[in-house]
Amino acid sequence: MSATVVAAPPAPPAQINLAITGHREGNAAFAANRGRIESVLGEVLDIIAVAVTAEAPHVEIAPARFHSMLAEGADLMAAEQALARGWELVAPLAFGLDLNVAINALPTSADDARAMLAGGDPADPKVKARSDAIRRMAARARLFELADRDEVIGGLFVAGLQHPEDRRKADTFAAECSLRVELAARVMLEHSDLLIAIWDGVTRAFIGGTGHSVQLALEIGAPVVWIDANAPDRWRVLTNPESLAGVQAPAAVDPERVAALRGLVLAAMSPAAARKSHSKHAGHGKRIEGPEAFQRERWRPRSNPLMHGYRRIEALFGADTWKGRFRKLRQTYETPDAIVIGSAAKTLAHARALPGQDAAYVDAVEANTVRRFAWADGISAYLSDAYRGGMTLNFLLAPLSIVVGITYLPFASSGEKWIFAALELALLASILAITITGQRRRWHARWFETRRVAEYARHAPILLLLGVVRAPGHWPKGAETSWPEWYARRSLREPGLPRVKVTQVYLRDALRNLLDDHVVQQRDYHVYKAKRLATAHRNLDKLSEILFTLAVISVSVYLILKLGGTLHWWPKYYAEKTSYLFTFLGVALPTFGGAIAGIRYFGDFERFSSISDVTSEKLNAVHTRITQLLENPEAALDYGQVADLAREVDDVVVGEIESWQAVFAGKHVAVPV
Repeated sequence: MSATVVAAPPAPPAQINLAITGHREGNAAFAANRGRIESVLGEVLDIIAVAVTAEAPHVEIAPARFHSMLAEGADLMAAEQALARGWELVAPLAFGLDLNVAINALPTSADDARAMLAGGDPADPKVKARSDAIRRMAARARLFELADRDEVIGGLFVAGLQHPEDRRKADTFAAECSLRVELAARVMLEHSDLLIAIWDGVTRAFIGGTGHSVQLALEIGAPVVWIDANAPDRWRVLTNPESLAGVQAPAAVDPERVAALRGLVLAAMSPAAARKSHSKHAGHGKRIEGPEAFQRERWRPRSNPLMHGYRRIEALFGADTWKGRFRKLRQTYETPDAIVIGSAAKTLAHARALPGQDAAYVDAVEANTVRRFAWADGISAYLSDAYRGGMTLNFLLAPLSIVVGITYLPFASSGEKWIFAALELALLASILAITITGQRRRWHARWFETRRVAEYARHAPILLLLGVVRAPGHWPKGAETSWPEWYARRSLREPGLPRVKVTQVYLRDALRNLLDDHVVQQRDYHVYKAKRLATAHRNLDKLSEILFTLAVISVSVYLILKLGGTLHWWPKYYAEKTSYLFTFLGVALPTFGGAIAGIRYFGDFERFSSISDVTSEKLNAVHTRITQLLENPEAALDYGQVADLAREVDDVVVGEIESWQAVFAGKHVAVPV
């Protein structure tokens, strides 16, 4: 019976993700230049739209996704233009919809505020017009509502309107409101490739304000298209925080700004070209690489026992029991179809059980991250065995070829030497075959690339359910290729933000059943791994020392026999008869000792043990913080705290990936000399 063919999940489509921040209608510069600002904004969006179709690779292109926080003024203006172009509108709101409408409609009376908080209409016609405009736009958008602090902030909002003479109430509301807006702005920016800012350039001091959002975007690596509210035609591209130093100085129109903007779109839509490697082991000839090659990888249902060398060494020397040392190592890889009813079933069930969760969104996460993780994990596990198993086998075949070549000395005649020479040649040819095959098939590079994709995706479903993804400028860069990061980033961006109202009950369930469960599992895995690898390193070291010690003893015994014969303590033929045997031992023992030391060096068990030890400690610290949060009353839970913990887990994982790459980056498939 032929094996079922397992196809790769579809590659993530190319898509541009945009965000808007800008002034309200009451800003003097915005009000004075509103018409021209709207026109220039349209021109900028047109440049982006043309660049998407003209410069994107020949892959599926998804409609652009536009993020707006739906404040009156620039946010609604830009949202209208995005919808007119057929783009998807996503609204990360700093509050639940009713509170968001109430605050942004700018009521002047507590009664109007209460009416809008209850989902009704205010009495003031101007306030109602603003309220209706926001609600109409919200009905056309996917809403991610940070409603966990609505009761407290709504109370502060109404109290401030009810007691306008109490400056402290107004200041308290303003401070709390600003912090929530900053949280929503960070969520928006993390999900975006590019921020469009309609800003007068006056100040960046107001937390949650337009200038502050511009600075935050540049700090986390999201480029900014700045449309100056005072001079819209002089829009320019900002790419780093230092570019804000001259915003107040008059600037001429940059003739390269359109090209710069198109370049940013291209960078977001497609991975950067692979850098040429200076290593002689980089591979030979022209080949398909990057996402296309990843999609074409051949799925193997199980690991190959011939490639278990590295894992067998780890088991033999790292396990605590004889049963563990000789346990079966054959792995069955979990297919993209199997994982959703297998190892990921519990996570997906908890995700669907979150209060108010959109089942369609969980389905999208399953398709876009869970299944792609399974594909990358299975391919990477096979390549890991091929690369590390192949190199381990080389380290064993090399000393064996030397020893076989001299085995005829004590055990055969010179006339039979050709048999041993032939065996030696076969072993040496095997080493060359493994080395050439590994280099041509890029075992090392493909393992690195696919493992990066898998590890980025492993915990992604949990982050996505909390609205968290890695910031644009915080992704690592591979030594030679960047497509794994591009692929992972696009996979995480594809589902977008969940259509959900984040409450404290939602945060509690996500924290307990998703984030903490994942943290504990990964912590325990790294504790076990650190112990096993440290034991393997120590036992390999001991074996190498024993073999070298036996070699010293062997040579010493021969010399003593030789000296004793010369001094007539015993017959001279004792040394003569055993000289070939001691020559054999004198070569074989240190040769195998050196091979064991080589495997220990190649495997770097001690350093990997240290990396896992540090990782487990960091994860345990996160677990402690999660436990402390869960021990407090539910009302104390805050989205900002939970999102920061999710980001910290992501940082720990990415830090471990970077450390792991630093260890194995230079250890290409090579002849073990």
